[in-house]
Amino acid sequence: MSDRAANDGAKLTPGEFINQVKVEARKVVWPTRKETVSTGIFVGVLMIILALFFLSVDTIFGKLVQFLLSLA
Repeated sequence: MSDRAANDGAKLTPGEFINQVKVEARKVVWPTRKETVSTGIFVGVLMIILALFFLSVDTIFGKLVQFLLSLA
């Protein structure tokens, strides 16, 4: 952040803003292809596990409600 913006809260000019965006964009550390693939696989596996878990919980509660309604 420029000294002017940090000290008095003044608005940045468009040029200053663009320069700050460029400086911050240079600091970005992008993941490697290996990290991206392994994270994607992890998310996919976890999604399948959670889907199966919620399917089983929903089925159990559905059967329970169906049983309770049959008693009435």
